[in-house]
Amino acid sequence: MGQEDLMNTAEDVADQFLRVTKQYLPHLARLCLISTFLEDGIRMWFQWNEQRDYIEATWNCGYFLATCFVLLNLIGQLGGCVLILSRNFVQYACFGLFGIIALQTVAYSILWDLKFLMRNLALGGGLLLLLAESRSEGKSMFAGVPSMGESSPKQYMQLGGRVLLVLMFMTLLHFDSSFFSILQNMVGTALIILVAIGFKTKLAALTLVVWLLAINVYFNAFWTIPAYKPMHDFLKYDFFQTTSVIGGLLLVGGTRTWRSVHG
Repeated sequence: MGQEDLMNTAEDVADQFLRVTKQYLPHLARLCLISTFLEDGIRMWFQWNEQRDYIEATWNCGYFLATCFVLLNLIGQLGGCVLILSRNFVQYACFGLFGIIALQTVAYSILWDLKFLMRNLALGGGLLLLLAESRSEGKSMFAGVPSMGESSPKQYMQLGGRVLLVLMFMTLLHFDSSFFSILQNMVGTALIILVAIGFKTKLAALTLVVWLLAINVYFNAFWTIPAYKPMHDFLKYDFFQTTSVIGGLLLVGGTRTWRSVHG
């Protein structure tokens, strides 16, 4: 009984934290969630020639079409991120980013690389969570109107988002025999399962956020590696993927609390 009381107290503390930080934590959650798209859009600008030449050489599509591909990725990702962060046309922005994911999956032959395919699917899960949140916000404007059955699509999107969030987390696991890697995998997997099944969601999500944040800053510190080294790009990719997972966890853990506060 004492252990159950301790868990309930910890859950209440997590709920109180989400309520106190409701002014800025939702914005931080969305920023983290779309950080992968933001980073990739910026990379398209700074690596314009390399990206264009890669697409032109891979698909033999010519200079013009390769340029259009890079431009579409740059505008589509940065534009979608701006709309999501400014809370304007969120659903259209999410659908646009879905299209970018599909386009990159084909263009970069991600279909044949299971790990990258799973990460792309999981990014889609993050967009599903954003869609579900935007739908719930839209409905909260009509608080007195009954919505029998209307929340069903939103619930399906939240469920799909959670499943794909678990999928993204699984791609972050490190399969080696060191003690810390085993500990990291066990703790993280236990917490993400609790988030997925909805048990003590707020507490589990916030605990996993703190855990992943510490691991991300320590292990994926790409800023300590010179930019010309391949490891810089690998660590940078993992850093922003982990940051997207953190954003998804914040959204899953906090959406209901933030909505009840605003309601």
